[in-house]
Amino acid sequence: MLRLSRAMHQLLDRAPAQHAGAQPVPAGPKGPVVIWNLIRRCNLTCMHCYSISADIDFPGELGTAEVLRVMEDLKAFGVPALILSGGEPLLRKDLFEIATRAKSLGFFTALSTNGTLIDAPLAERIHGTGFDYVGISLDGLQATHDKFRRKAGAFVKSLDALRLCRDLGVKVGVRFTLTQDNAADLPGLLDLVENERIDRFYLSHLNYAGRGNVNRKRDAHFRVTREALDLLFARAWDAARRGVVKDFVTGNNDADGVYLLHWARKNVPEIDTTRLRAILAAWGGNSSGVNVANIDNLGNVHPDTMWWDCTLGNVRSRPFPDIWRDTRHPIMAGLKERPRRVKGRCATCAYFDVCGGNTRVRAMKVSGDPWAEDPGCYLDDDEIAASPAAAVHA
Repeated sequence: MLRLSRAMHQLLDRAPAQHAGAQPVPAGPKGPVVIWNLIRRCNLTCMHCYSISADIDFPGELGTAEVLRVMEDLKAFGVPALILSGGEPLLRKDLFEIATRAKSLGFFTALSTNGTLIDAPLAERIHGTGFDYVGISLDGLQATHDKFRRKAGAFVKSLDALRLCRDLGVKVGVRFTLTQDNAADLPGLLDLVENERIDRFYLSHLNYAGRGNVNRKRDAHFRVTREALDLLFARAWDAARRGVVKDFVTGNNDADGVYLLHWARKNVPEIDTTRLRAILAAWGGNSSGVNVANIDNLGNVHPDTMWWDCTLGNVRSRPFPDIWRDTRHPIMAGLKERPRRVKGRCATCAYFDVCGGNTRVRAMKVSGDPWAEDPGCYLDDDEIAASPAAAVHA
């Protein structure tokens, strides 16, 4: 994950302001941030859904008591944040009981939802529960979003949900998954985020999981990816210089940090890129299996949300800390190794400290080898070479 706003505010020698009511995630946690897919059922069937959710009940999901017990283990392990997701988590009848307990234990507690079920009373309940953040996906403007979500009217309902939560003082954000079919909507979507006073914009690259793997032929071509990031970087830099309190984040392609360095050298020469690189290297790039974890609806633990075909254990039979610390599984051993023993272009990349080898799921899906080079890296060979001249190549 690339935290654009945080990096740019640091370069401007000012910390990003906290949104009113938000609680910062503690620095240097012992445990990972946990994305928890509490339910697989969903009222939509989105084209890039990594969990292949549907509007049916899936048997064997963790019960309320099991979830609450696991939360105690997560707290003891030092997990700082829980992102409650699905499917559509609002379809889970005990969601607010779970969230209330998470808040009482001191977790930064976020809700990841499609937003279509949120009306005024439900927004009030979300606010009253104390969610620190609510993320709602928009895959473009109205026509594009409804096509991706396979539901007419989905865009209007999701935008209404953002407004309802925002007006109650809940920190809200838009998640946008970039593909070649919706890239043209990015400028308009960024305008919407600005005009609607939405706190956060998260550009997610397509990862090859679930329906996202089935539809990977629709992934953004590299030129489209670079043009999208050029626009996003420019918007984030402009906001930072104006002192605007808005988070810009990218995810699922850690080459973004390297591309940001190239973009800054070319477009913002006043930036100290040596310092910028130090900031990015301190974050370390891909954090699957280290600082990010996933628990699915059945209690299976995965290295991240996109790797459901790699199960490390199940919280019903083994405490989460024991599963997470165990490096007998070859995937976990490889993810926790420093530096990771990746292959191909990733192994020789001069910016490995920034990227960390990028996303292993894409490598696995395309080549069958989790340690192969990431085929989603959109940087050319000159851009990942060691020479300073190559570093400014655009």
